[in-house]
Amino acid sequence: MTKGLEGVVAVTSEISSIIDGVLTYRGINIDDLADNASFEEVLYLLWHGDLPNRTQLNQLRDQLNRYSDIPEEIVSQMKSYPKTANTMAVLRSVVSALSLYDEQADDISRDANMEKAIKLTAQLPVLITAYNHYRHGRERVKPNPDYSFAQNFLYMLNGEEPTDVAVQAFNKALVLHADHELNASTFSARVTTATLSDMYSAVTSAIGTLKGPLHGGANEQVMAMLEEIGTVDNAETYIKRKLDAKEKIMGFGHRVYKDGDPRARHLQQMSRQLAEQKGDTKWYDLSVKIEQIVEREKGLKPNVDFYSASVYTYLGLPRDLFTPIFAMSRISGWTAHILEQYDNNRLIRPRAEYTGHGNRPYVPLEER
Repeated sequence: MTKGLEGVVAVTSEISSIIDGVLTYRGINIDDLADNASFEEVLYLLWHGDLPNRTQLNQLRDQLNRYSDIPEEIVSQMKSYPKTANTMAVLRSVVSALSLYDEQADDISRDANMEKAIKLTAQLPVLITAYNHYRHGRERVKPNPDYSFAQNFLYMLNGEEPTDVAVQAFNKALVLHADHELNASTFSARVTTATLSDMYSAVTSAIGTLKGPLHGGANEQVMAMLEEIGTVDNAETYIKRKLDAKEKIMGFGHRVYKDGDPRARHLQQMSRQLAEQKGDTKWYDLSVKIEQIVEREKGLKPNVDFYSASVYTYLGLPRDLFTPIFAMSRISGWTAHILEQYDNNRLIRPRAEYTGHGNRPYVPLEER
């Protein structure tokens, strides 16, 4: 028995790989994609296996624009939610509810599922930004069909055209978070799919899994830690106190990567670039200091969550939207894995090693 299924190979997949610390999507190194690809190109790559040509890319962008509308019933539902609701709970609820307004929700044919993958990917940024406006008593900002995926999200969130640097940084963050082999949320999506349930159910399962602080919620906790520490001068005392108390420092270490998460380097560069553009390097400098202390004291390197916290903060994103934004990117990987599971399905049903009592007789009620 392997606790947490560590090291256990549960499925075969052609979507992404982590071999000797190198992350690839469909065989293309994440460094290459992060430096060169648009998120839309990565969507096509994950879904279809190859990078798109110009015609295919334009067609996908047109489809994303066409499917970005959300039903008015969902709008009314979100407006009725508590303004203090957990944002991942909101996203989990509305994605589940979307299935009620999709005539193809229970059609698991390849064509119908591909259409749902595009539709869900187009709708998640609309849902996230809309709820953020509704909870502050504002009307939502509708997407601009001339904008890229990354540009549109920032525009819908803030209601103003984002800078080129912000768009480039956010696009890179989306690419880096798009897929990550058989992580917890992807596994839960594939387990749900393996029962031949529908794509909305599988994505809802994945969102529920990502909600946990040991998976998607870690970047929110990193930012909370940075705010609690406050300044570089306080970092040494704070981190050492945490380590002495055997408390986990969020954003460090990874079960798969032993020599560092390759995505962290890109996010660190983005954090520095955005900090310099803002003329305020406080969060970047503090992050670098924490990284130095943790690596010196524990030999741990930052993972994807650590620098994404300061990147998102410099982009002006509310802290409680960090994990929904993670979902907005990872929907690409989830749906790619869902499609792959349908194509070569077998019910995922592992066994459990029983460790409870044995050979116990039934004791009548009056004798207990």
